[in-house]
Amino acid sequence: MSKQENKNANMNRRRFVGYFSAIGLGSTLMPGTMTAVAQDAETITADMIEGAARLAGLTFTTDELAQIAEDFNGRRSFIPRYEQLRERNLGNSVMPSLVFNPVPASMKLPTARHAFVRSEVDVTMPTSDEDLAFLPVTDLAKLIETRQISSTDLTRLYLARLKQHDPTLLCVVNLTEELALGQARRADEEIAAGMYRGPPHGIPWGAKDLLAVKGYPTTWGASPYKEQIIDVNAAVFERLTEAGAVLAAKLSMGALAQGARWFGGMTRNPWNTEQSSSGSSAGPGSATAAGLVGFSIGTETQGSIMSPASRNGVAGLRPNYGRVSRYGAMALSWSMDKIGPMCRSAQDCAIVFDAIYGPDGRDNSIIDVPFNFDANADVRKLKVGYLANRYFNEIEDDPENPERVARQRENKQRDDAALNQLMSMGVDLQPVELPELSTQAIGFILSTESAAAVDDLTLSIRDNMMVPEQSSWPDTFRRHRFVPAVEYIQANRERTRIIEEFNEWFADYDLFVGSSLGLTNLTGHPEISIPHGFNSEGNSTSLRFTGKLFGEAEILMLAQAFQSVTDHHLKHPKL
Repeated sequence: MSKQENKNANMNRRRFVGYFSAIGLGSTLMPGTMTAVAQDAETITADMIEGAARLAGLTFTTDELAQIAEDFNGRRSFIPRYEQLRERNLGNSVMPSLVFNPVPASMKLPTARHAFVRSEVDVTMPTSDEDLAFLPVTDLAKLIETRQISSTDLTRLYLARLKQHDPTLLCVVNLTEELALGQARRADEEIAAGMYRGPPHGIPWGAKDLLAVKGYPTTWGASPYKEQIIDVNAAVFERLTEAGAVLAAKLSMGALAQGARWFGGMTRNPWNTEQSSSGSSAGPGSATAAGLVGFSIGTETQGSIMSPASRNGVAGLRPNYGRVSRYGAMALSWSMDKIGPMCRSAQDCAIVFDAIYGPDGRDNSIIDVPFNFDANADVRKLKVGYLANRYFNEIEDDPENPERVARQRENKQRDDAALNQLMSMGVDLQPVELPELSTQAIGFILSTESAAAVDDLTLSIRDNMMVPEQSSWPDTFRRHRFVPAVEYIQANRERTRIIEEFNEWFADYDLFVGSSLGLTNLTGHPEISIPHGFNSEGNSTSLRFTGKLFGEAEILMLAQAFQSVTDHHLKHPKL
């Protein structure tokens, strides 16, 4: 297609995609046929309306179809309004005026605030750079606070490791070397002057490349946005800068927050470089596990922190929805996106989360609820359930698939050992069964919001720059233009009912051992993944805790207590 033909197709898609979406044909049209269709699109027929109705699962009488067609051809047509909206060029950053709230009307939110309590750390300077690079934030912070190492030296170490190992791992989109060295120098000057800001001060970190930082590309992992520079600083970057942290790199993410493949290739798992690091927070998971940064920031809409945290053997916290401002971050689903830390220990996650959570006056979804973490808390007082259909259950033989049965038994042995460890710590575990809440029927909420979030990509035909091997999102975006607005609202009404029923079920517990990503990402509950061993193939495996609404402190305290008596999180890959 020539430049002029592409321009014409672009104009026609922008003009007619809403027109044909309204009648159920828009996304089935190929860009090259738009001009020809436009010439014959003056009149909408009853047959067109019937086709659109079939796509929406609706049936109308002949008279009703004729009336709808007449309305679309007359002054009642929605199409001019669609065109007016597109002329507004809303882009990705404008939030909807309808804000998702995961809190049931009957729930009373906690208000008491207590000081953040971290465990005492006694650490001496390691004898090798390798050992230093893999220390958790708790230890690195102590070394910097006691001036056993400078932030500048630590930053240079991590920058060198990023350069050394990125050709293998493909986890770096852009180094922020100049910025990092300037922030490290300022941290050293402040600490020398007695102005220590707290544990993140002077610690180099990596940002998933959907967080905007002025002067640096924010590529969203996708070819159409490779050169994109957003002239704002993400709220998370601002919060961590205020805490004295040092941004060392923008880290890879699956294209438009899907998987581990981005325009630079497939991000690798440092434990097994033949394997992807999973996604979409692929770079944060890989770089943190490989000791290339002190910690990272990832995001989750439906598994994008939990999955790479598990794959790469790091601690990943998906906070409660409405905890961390998403200002300056790419939107995928306004009612599901969450930002959280990916670290080498659960207590590290608590430290980083404490620095980034809370209202910022720009993200109107943020709910101001205290975070009261105490590393010394008595976890025996927690009310903890475990999913009875996963843990301590019998594995049935399957003569037709003995390998699968062997894997299940291996996983069961590791899972049961972790729960036995919790019980040996005095934690009273009670078997629970998740309520039967069908979320499949409303799963299209995510993709419908995503289609709106990057609608400019569809309308401009730049979605063709994303080859199927990189992402299946473009097809998903086109398909979800056919979701009726009424059905989207009905899905969110059903979501309210699911939230109420799930929170009623959760009333007797602080958390449960296990995960239900599809359910809890819709309801907004927090979750943490921590490593709890390795399988027979040498790949890291995970233990997950799901908390009640705004229950990050409880799941972090139990995870930290578990890690205080185990050493899975202290192991690291040999690159």
